[in-house]
Amino acid sequence: MSDKMNQPLTLQEQWTQENNELVNDVMKQQGQCASSRDQIHTNVRRCASEFHKLLEKIQGIPFHAHHAKLELSVVFNTCVCFISQSQFKEAELLITQATKRVLYVARDDADASDPLVYWRTILKSVGNTPLHPFVLYLVYLQWAIWLATCRQKTIKEFQEEIFPLFESLTGGSGDSCRDEAKGKFYNLPRLMMDPRRLVELLQICTVITQGAERLNEGCSSEALSRLQAASTMPAPRRLVAYTHFLSGSCFAQMSCHQMALQCYRKALETDSQCLCALYQSTLIYGQLENIQAEMQALRILHSTLLLPSTTEPAVAGIHLLSPSLFLPSQSLNTLLAVPSAYSILYSLASKCVIHGRAPEGVEHFLDLLAAVLHSEDEHRIDAEVSTLPKLPRIYLEAGAALLMAQRPADCVALCSEVISTTLELLPERVVLEEPEESGVASSMDVKEEADNMVRMLLWVAAAYLLQGHCCSYLKDWKQAVSHYTRCLNLLLKVYFKKRGFQPQIISADMDVKWEIDLCILQKLKGLSLAGRGISFAQMDHLSEALRDLQLSLQVLPESVVANMWCGQVLWRLGRSHEATACWEKTWSLPTQSLVETLPLYVQECQWGPLWDSTELRLRIQKLCPVLSA
Repeated sequence: MSDKMNQPLTLQEQWTQENNELVNDVMKQQGQCASSRDQIHTNVRRCASEFHKLLEKIQGIPFHAHHAKLELSVVFNTCVCFISQSQFKEAELLITQATKRVLYVARDDADASDPLVYWRTILKSVGNTPLHPFVLYLVYLQWAIWLATCRQKTIKEFQEEIFPLFESLTGGSGDSCRDEAKGKFYNLPRLMMDPRRLVELLQICTVITQGAERLNEGCSSEALSRLQAASTMPAPRRLVAYTHFLSGSCFAQMSCHQMALQCYRKALETDSQCLCALYQSTLIYGQLENIQAEMQALRILHSTLLLPSTTEPAVAGIHLLSPSLFLPSQSLNTLLAVPSAYSILYSLASKCVIHGRAPEGVEHFLDLLAAVLHSEDEHRIDAEVSTLPKLPRIYLEAGAALLMAQRPADCVALCSEVISTTLELLPERVVLEEPEESGVASSMDVKEEADNMVRMLLWVAAAYLLQGHCCSYLKDWKQAVSHYTRCLNLLLKVYFKKRGFQPQIISADMDVKWEIDLCILQKLKGLSLAGRGISFAQMDHLSEALRDLQLSLQVLPESVVANMWCGQVLWRLGRSHEATACWEKTWSLPTQSLVETLPLYVQECQWGPLWDSTELRLRIQKLCPVLSA
């Protein structure tokens, strides 16, 4: 026995020992909790280089069955290191070189330019030989590269043949060659990861990717059965949660909302970090008009997004190859996307106000402004607020919420901030010119600049509008008229110029082909005219009041408040028949409620008793009892 131990190691034994030491080195580094992710990646890069050098030594001699298993094991280990660092071309080159050596010994040949023909030839060549499992390990790595590089068409064409081979390995028979070899060699080449775990990872990632692609194509029913089957596969929790989430998305696409919610609930029970399931649940609650559930889900989502990000615990045997490597599909990433914590807080604030919970909405708006303005991490803020409306709009919506919560002084303060920071930037007038047929690049630059100017102008106009509402609320009619007039004067600075014509002030009946929100401009104009008309009416300036209210109705004929006040002014002017006709026309109009598609500050809402259409209706019934009959 001692003589055998003193014998020098053969080349194969030396190479096997070198391979195993490298594997042990990587595993030891990953097992140390103190090791940072960067340290692990650095060590894997070093080991990849060492594996590659070892492979060059092994491939320096002719391919022979005696050391083929060692060579293919080292190829496997080198490729795992390369793939873990997204070096897919390098890994694929090694796989091709190794399989060509296998084909050479088998006296076979194949065209590597056609991957499917190539792999069919290789698998046929090794047949039931002892090399078959080792060649399969390389097939799995090739599959991993196809997944990571989005070669879905190749996978789809090959998976009917390869999936049964996957199942044979996960079933326990695929590693029999290595088990038999234990009696022949005292030192077997170790692998960087268990091929069974790799196969399980590839199977579920393939189903997830294909399910997302089918969903994107609108073929949810085709994806559903495979996703549901995949949910029972052995895999990390995060991936199983994705199968439940995508199943829910299939049901949502088929308008089976309750089934979708059940799947999203399963996804969250499987992995509490599957926030895409929680976010999609909020959207379904919104469609079902379950306001309480929607807002509760938004609150939970916002709170969770504020927590420090947590990573999934490493799963033994597959942590070298992160599942995210094999899920680069744009369709999947779009489905998994979740807005930032700021965007969720903005949605929550808006919904609270829209659904009659203005004080709560105010607190959320103020929290949002504080978070955006006082964060020290400017780069993170830039990334996260990119999905938010611009800051002046948030100020204005917060101001509208404050007024609805009966805090006019605070509303005035926010509006003053918008005015002070923006007013000086406004030009004397903004001319939107009809774009030329040619000169696309220059036209786009001009158009973008005009868009920005109009946007700023609308913000300042909206700030004056809100300040006018605050003065109306406080019954400071003279000051209200002043603010409404400032709003109107700004809006009259926007002109549109058609080719061959002089610039004209934009009006409701103009056909303006310009991608700005003219709806907001018209709303601001209609509301400011109505507000000024009501203020004039309170000061008994009835002619001016009637003029502004009628102009308001030309812009916003559906305005319940303007219609009713117009009738009231007509009644006070002694024009009772016109007043009655005006009210009769208005009586069928529904009381306008807040909607999510428009900013809060351009919506006709409960600014106070003068804007409350319910109270106005009661007044009108007292004036003209026949209308209540």
